[in-house]
Amino acid sequence: MGQFIQIHPQTPQPRLIAQAVQIIRQGGVVVYPTDSGYALGCHLGDKQAVEKIRRIRGLTEKHNFTLICRDLSDLGTYAQVNNSAYRLIKTYTPGPYTFILKATSEVPKRLMQAKRRTIGVRVPDNAVTRALLEHLDEPLMSVTMMLPGQDKPLVDADEIREALAHQLDLIVDGGYCGMEPTSIIDLVDGNPQIIRRGQGDVSAFE
Repeated sequence: MGQFIQIHPQTPQPRLIAQAVQIIRQGGVVVYPTDSGYALGCHLGDKQAVEKIRRIRGLTEKHNFTLICRDLSDLGTYAQVNNSAYRLIKTYTPGPYTFILKATSEVPKRLMQAKRRTIGVRVPDNAVTRALLEHLDEPLMSVTMMLPGQDKPLVDADEIREALAHQLDLIVDGGYCGMEPTSIIDLVDGNPQIIRRGQGDVSAFE
């Protein structure tokens, strides 16, 4: 049975944030709130945790994970960002956008898109997520909290606990945080391409 902690959505308690980060650093798989619903996440370099997330979600190795970053300073480490892409990302982060970029060698090969060697990155506008990332001091590998065969994510922490408590190491209850997914913008070749229209205004990318 995984742990379940309630963290204030606007003013996260440092003691609880530290507790959650310790579980992540020890290889735990956690569910946590973002600005576009709940996400499944784990430590960047933990192969076993990544495979556990794939089993929970019923994902193949072709499904891409997203790097959840605290701010733009992380992007240059894990993604190749030219000046025009950087300006666009800076304008729209933090926020409900996932940007597809060429991955750097810092990203494990198993986490990037095999043929294009790309990675999705985003900087969420959520106080709990920001506090977790600040304490962790590195990005989280994440996917949307959705059950196999479902087309909508789980949006209630109690529902997630009821469905997955025995498969997770931690559920962070940060209250309701919506269910509309991020907008996905491909910036690999310098010309923005809208891959998915979700939350957020995408008119600047058209």
